[in-house]
Amino acid sequence: MLSYTYHPDKVTDDKHLEGKARCRKPAHTVGPQWLGLWWKMMPLLFLLPCHPVFGQQKEAAEKLVMEGVEYHDKGDYEGAIRKYDQALQLDKDNMYALAEKAMSLLMLKKYQEAIDCCERVFGLYQGHKALEGVYITCGTAYDGLLNPGKALATYDAGIRLFPSSHMLYFNKGITLISLNNTVEAAHCFEQSAARNPSHASSHNAIARICLGQKTKIPSLMALGRFLVLEPQGVRATQNLELLRLLMNANTEETGTNKVSIEITEGLLAKNNPDGTPVENNFAMTELMLGIMAAIDHDKKFKKETEAERLVRKFETICTSLSEAQGEGVGFYWDYYVPYYLEMKEKGLIETFVHIILLPSGQSDVKKWIKSHEKEIEEFYDWSSAFQWPASFE
Repeated sequence: MLSYTYHPDKVTDDKHLEGKARCRKPAHTVGPQWLGLWWKMMPLLFLLPCHPVFGQQKEAAEKLVMEGVEYHDKGDYEGAIRKYDQALQLDKDNMYALAEKAMSLLMLKKYQEAIDCCERVFGLYQGHKALEGVYITCGTAYDGLLNPGKALATYDAGIRLFPSSHMLYFNKGITLISLNNTVEAAHCFEQSAARNPSHASSHNAIARICLGQKTKIPSLMALGRFLVLEPQGVRATQNLELLRLLMNANTEETGTNKVSIEITEGLLAKNNPDGTPVENNFAMTELMLGIMAAIDHDKKFKKETEAERLVRKFETICTSLSEAQGEGVGFYWDYYVPYYLEMKEKGLIETFVHIILLPSGQSDVKKWIKSHEKEIEEFYDWSSAFQWPASFE
């Protein structure tokens, strides 16, 4: 597995585990098997007239590929490859056998062999709708060979053919991170999130890039969205800690009745030197966040539970965002802000806060969740139905 030097979260694992799984999404069938995307998207090519023996061979090859997918899903990649090779003996150009074999080779870190399989598919089936996953596999294999230039070229070629693919953008972003190109990487993660708002890893990556750029409010919004999608597990625990850090807003007590607030340099600049508005400028909301963090030290709020404190802060943040929405420009204003404003408008902030606090394991949070199952269901019904912006280019 590659080791990208960006952040010690699991964003690299996202690419090498989730990225690979996503290029072959399982689809449950009538039987117990879980078949790959290739089978889900199987064209009606074989309904054309053909010789009976050839048709029987093709049918047998398909069955072998299905068996190979089962081996792959159990982690037996060598066994899967044997099945795919048997299928290819019957049907030497079987696209699904070649594509699945490439993924199994990828998992075995046999990167060049995986690339060879992918290139063969590209040559035989140019323009086929199932090639999206093959571009993902091929690009990741080039990453495995530490050839980011080829990886980026592969993802770009795939994006030209499949512009709605969130995983092609996501994997391209990871490659750009390995090259320390955070600006273009951020754009790729934004495109990935825009194409699939339920892709938790895109929000995870956005949060970390924004954190590195010291843009607190976009990072905070991305972390909140991530925790809605993935409220349990190691990544959820890590992201809750980051959210807590941001909510503290770099404040500290410096003496009796004194609190210092650190303000990011250039925070209050509204326009660029050429007079155009600064994109993704959340100056006033970030300043408000700092003030709220300072208020935390007041005796009036000392006995707040964490949930109560976060509800108060998110309510205030949303009010600040609403007041500045007309002036705000940029992806994060257009993408995340409407989600949070509608959440507040519908009275869902309290439920949201308890969901994102699930990784804390706090007894009061568990108790609230258990006694508010209806509210939790209503929140997720709303969140699932929320109309995200169509696209950003």
